[in-house]
Amino acid sequence: METNLRSLLKAATWRITGTLDTFFISWFLTGKPALAVSIAITEVITKVSLYFLHERAWNRVQWGIKRNHG
Repeated sequence: METNLRSLLKAATWRITGTLDTFFISWFLTGKPALAVSIAITEVITKVSLYFLHERAWNRVQWGIKRNHG
């Protein structure tokens, strides 16, 4: 079982990797690094917000949850 800190660091490094990917793709497609930065920043805000909403919605779904009755 991994620690909470390890999970947090994995999540953070994954988010950084995804944002860098978005930045480089945006730069490649637009040729404008400043525009690519603004797209990458927007992507971080929207992805984190959407993930939070997705998690909260799944917390309301009971399917697939095993309850320990004992």
